[in-house]
Amino acid sequence: MSDRIVFGATGLEVSPICFGTWQLSPRFWGEQSKVDVLAAMGAAFDAGINFFDTADAYGDGYAETVLGEFLAGKPRENLVICTKVFNHFNPDASRYPDLSPDHIRHRCDLQLQRLGIETIDLYLLHLFDPLTPLADVAETMDSLKKQGKIRSYGVSNNTVEQLRAQRYFGAYDAVQPCYSLVDTKIESDLLPYCQAENIGVMVYSPMHKGLLTGKYTGSETFGDFRRHLPDFQGERFQAIATAVQSLAPLAKKYDLSIYQLVLSATLMHPGIDVAVVGIKNRAQIDEAAGAMGKTISREDYFAVRKALAVDGASKIRDAGGVKK
Repeated sequence: MSDRIVFGATGLEVSPICFGTWQLSPRFWGEQSKVDVLAAMGAAFDAGINFFDTADAYGDGYAETVLGEFLAGKPRENLVICTKVFNHFNPDASRYPDLSPDHIRHRCDLQLQRLGIETIDLYLLHLFDPLTPLADVAETMDSLKKQGKIRSYGVSNNTVEQLRAQRYFGAYDAVQPCYSLVDTKIESDLLPYCQAENIGVMVYSPMHKGLLTGKYTGSETFGDFRRHLPDFQGERFQAIATAVQSLAPLAKKYDLSIYQLVLSATLMHPGIDVAVVGIKNRAQIDEAAGAMGKTISREDYFAVRKALAVDGASKIRDAGGVKK
């Protein structure tokens, strides 16, 4: 794995590790130190990471604003910026889906202002809007591209059927799905389709919201949104945490941390170009960046897959991720 890859048909040259900013959404992750995140962004850039991902939904524009502060001091030509659009934000902080043309254009202008840039390199539809005609959405994205406000566009959180339909109307050349080695369902349809169509794939939550980092024993409790997720509760949490800890000898074999082993294995999938990692401080980005350029043997890759194929408290899926 080199330090730069061509991201599908977008033509963008990006690092295989992308700095994600979802952690700057307080309603999910609580308050984070802006100073620490800005320092981590600087460390990421120094380590060779040029790809940064955000969305207007993260803190209702806050994450974009923080990223804009970072970008103000960096050479724009050396960075690739991705952001996303979907929500209509009400004054009372409620929101609803809105990919109508006027709303996309309005949000794009606001996002450019917050980021302090003239062009968004990759503009994604954050989710699928069932109400707006697909032709209207694509026409709007093409218009923004012709105006120079965006360089390329794609989708996030779309099924393969939704993506296929979107591509009938427009040049959607990138997708950002959820994926981790304990949540591999997109391997059955979305990833093969993207390989066949040269669609760039940047997966989010590759560390399964922190669970695959190797820092949990299964006894912890959480004050953020993870306290509501089954994978972070009871026997299932303990089973996954134990499985992750069992990877320590294999990580040591490659002189990697468990985090780096899992991230390296994730990026070995031929259908995955980029892993978006959520970073809260400099130490975390130093560890993530250390996974770039690392790989493991085929045998050990499937050993990692087998170890992490925990279904329920103790059932094991096969190495390919298919449920028995």
